[in-house]
Amino acid sequence: MSLKSFVPYYRRNLKVAVPVMLSQAGQVLVMQIDNMMVGRVGTTELAAASFANSVFIIGMVFGMGFTFGLTPLVGHAYARGDFKNAGSLLKNSLLANLIMGIVLSVVLYSISFMMHLMGQPPQVVEAAIPYYRILVVSFLPFLVFFTLKQFVEGIGNTSIAMFVTIAANIINVALNYVLIFGKMGFPAYGLNGAGYATLAARILMPMFFILVFFRKDWLRRYLVLFSKARLKLDKVKELFHVGWPISLQLLLEVSAFALSGVMMGWLGEVPLAAHQIALGLASMTFMIVTGIASGTTIRVSHQYSKKDYYGMHKAVMASVHLMLAFMSLTALSFVFFRGWLPQLYTPNQEVVTLAAQLLIMAAVFQIFDGLQVVILGALRGLADVKTAMVQAFFAYIVVNLPLSYLLTFVFNLGPEGIWIGFVAGLAIAAVLFYRRFDKIYRRLALSTQNVRT
Repeated sequence: MSLKSFVPYYRRNLKVAVPVMLSQAGQVLVMQIDNMMVGRVGTTELAAASFANSVFIIGMVFGMGFTFGLTPLVGHAYARGDFKNAGSLLKNSLLANLIMGIVLSVVLYSISFMMHLMGQPPQVVEAAIPYYRILVVSFLPFLVFFTLKQFVEGIGNTSIAMFVTIAANIINVALNYVLIFGKMGFPAYGLNGAGYATLAARILMPMFFILVFFRKDWLRRYLVLFSKARLKLDKVKELFHVGWPISLQLLLEVSAFALSGVMMGWLGEVPLAAHQIALGLASMTFMIVTGIASGTTIRVSHQYSKKDYYGMHKAVMASVHLMLAFMSLTALSFVFFRGWLPQLYTPNQEVVTLAAQLLIMAAVFQIFDGLQVVILGALRGLADVKTAMVQAFFAYIVVNLPLSYLLTFVFNLGPEGIWIGFVAGLAIAAVLFYRRFDKIYRRLALSTQNVRT
């Protein structure tokens, strides 16, 4: 199979993936700008942001993962021309996600009262708690935005979320500058200023999206179908059936990274700040590849509904090629610019030196990280998510976390030991997910051959 034969698939994949990539990159870029600005306030504040985000992201990703179940279901309905079902899915998904968001917000806020028990430096915890609570308040509007985003992407449009995200990010960055450093007559809120800016941006995101729904004729019809649709238990069950394994799979992966961040705090303030820098840079490349994965979910859901299994497989392999090209480039960038990149975040030379060492580990896991998320995107397009959840548990909880702990605290490898655990967990996950997709594709291809004969 020549690379030339993949060119049409590269184009189609990129058409839906590029807006998602820009949207995801925009969100992570703002997070990095947050870190850069907070890092100028002080090392304690940067470490506090790392700690707070490590805890908050567990609940945030679980909620986001639940919304991801909407995309393949809407994609299948849209490919069949069943617009009424798509409108019903939107209404029931919005209700289910709001209930989920309220419950998770209460749980996340309650955790703030236990953060002092997590073994972090006292000054870091003191700075982290108010910032963390602001993030929790921003969670519910963020989840509404993601529900609308996943719906629109399910019907094949990925550009709206990109424009909404870019607009919100510009507002976020401007408010960061004003509220962190006390400009334009505002007091200097420091780390909390970054939290207030994030809260404002996340409130505006669903408001912008709802405005687009009213202004676009092709989207307004879904509002009509939305208003006519009834709340149905079977729809909620269908969404739950696809959404909860995705949520748990993401939760397992992010929990491994988040709990590793907590372990890094046990080593002290400087390792935690360096970890935040290296992980932040790796997260930026990961989120861009997540855009490729989201495009893969859309392409697979549409091709699968049309029973074009050959085209579906080509689309997935095209996404893998695009991922390999991008992640290879970023891996080299991390190695060659490892001494310069951390200086964008902090003037503390001790933090810069350690972050540079961790960036070498981040370069190693780039390919594995990209492969596992792209193949997961393909599995979500097939609505095959339960096996991936079990495989994620093995890779991240059975392998990653214990290995990180052993290498760091038993064999005394320091911060690098935690990151070696990352590499092992991601590599195992990538192999297991790929084998699962290949098995499903071979079964589908064989069923098509049997029908033809």
